Amino acid sequence: MKKLQLLLALIFCALGTIQAGNNDQSGPEKKILPYPILQKKLPNGLNVVTVPYDSPGLAAFYIVMRVGSRDEVETGKTGFAHFFEHMMFRGTEKYSKEKYSDELKATGASANANTWLDRTVYHMTGNAAKLEKMFELEADRFMNLKYSVQDFKTEAGAVKGEYTKNSASPYVVLDEKLNDAAFTTHTYKHTTMGFFNDVVDMPNQYEFSIEFFRRYYRPEYATIIVVGDVTPEKVNALSEKYFGMWQTGNYVTKIPAEPAQMETRYTHVKKANFPPVVTLNYKGPAYAAGSREPYALDLLLTMLFSEKSELYKKLVITEQKARELDGSFFLTRDPYLAKIQASLVNASDMQYVRDEITKALEKAKTTPFSEKEINEAKMRLKYSFAMGMDSPTRIAESLSFYTWVSGDPETINTSYRQYDLVSAADMMAAAKKYLVPQGLTIATISADENCPVK
Repeated sequence: MKKLQLLLALIFCALGTIQAGNNDQSGPEKKILPYPILQKKLPNGLNVVTVPYDSPGLAAFYIVMRVGSRDEVETGKTGFAHFFEHMMFRGTEKYSKEKYSDELKATGASANANTWLDRTVYHMTGNAAKLEKMFELEADRFMNLKYSVQDFKTEAGAVKGEYTKNSASPYVVLDEKLNDAAFTTHTYKHTTMGFFNDVVDMPNQYEFSIEFFRRYYRPEYATIIVVGDVTPEKVNALSEKYFGMWQTGNYVTKIPAEPAQMETRYTHVKKANFPPVVTLNYKGPAYAAGSREPYALDLLLTMLFSEKSELYKKLVITEQKARELDGSFFLTRDPYLAKIQASLVNASDMQYVRDEITKALEKAKTTPFSEKEINEAKMRLKYSFAMGMDSPTRIAESLSFYTWVSGDPETINTSYRQYDLVSAADMMAAAKKYLVPQGLTIATISADENCPVK
């Protein structure tokens, strides 16, 4: 209860500052996360982050690798960031796959991982008293991963099976076609799973897999985040003991820049007997320190398309033409997509819904939300965040997001300061700059042969 009271007090204090018109963002009271983020950079470039949190006997242990499908720059070699999410559980000479699992169970923890455009995250939550064993196990596999050609081919087959299974979902197929249509040059053109032909050929890429690991599984790409019943002294000492000899690499990804989009693009998935879907996807800004644009765009889309919005009430509740309606924009390292998605009752209403969404976007360029509406939206955003910070795992997960975007977990606090500063004028400016036809890709699902909207 004390933690919750502290979080809520922080929120209302910050909101009081907003409503009073005070934009001074200095001082620890302005931090959205009311726990210290203690960082230490090792000589090899590994960043170590400790967040002491009152969770007796429990600790979350995360390793954030700033490598994702974004870093797959060679033609014909996509899907390897996700592939290593699998391979990292194949074992080492010291700890086989089976022994690793047994040792992990003895700590009371289970390990998992996930991959996206900009990152791969490895994580476990377990007995804080067994933290040294967690460090030993993770350091061993991050520095000494070893697998045979047969192991590689077996896992490559499993990845192909995962791709095939996922492709049974029209949403997954739509996402793949959307990225392919929206991007011509940048590596965001392929999803985390990679292009199908590359996945099929993956069993023949054993030597490249070794090269991929050599390039990216290096300390300068990594951040260790430990949250819970721990001290920075212990975490730092264990990091130096087990990861201090991890050798720095010298590879830097050269990401091809995406040229400016000059016209609306379309892509479509034909699927009968499936709820029709229309999505409008606009090129948005990348994360940049000090820039309010990403936060203005996110706040705008939230206010325009959340369950509290006028358009949601009209399309979903009153007219019942849409089952769902939402808009979102996520921070990414390079410019990605601001997405508005509607799941419909009838495909015949798709053009109407698309037009209503466009009308709302055009209105947002000239008609500002009131200060009261904006402050209420900021309050809901902060309240939602506070309600999620209730365990070491949830805190570590949030910190990992901001770490892979910017390289610095303190971005969690600076980002919310930027939300505080967003004004009605900022939101209109973001709409005028980014929510424009020449930056739009429309993706749809219906029984039609081609995209049924224009």
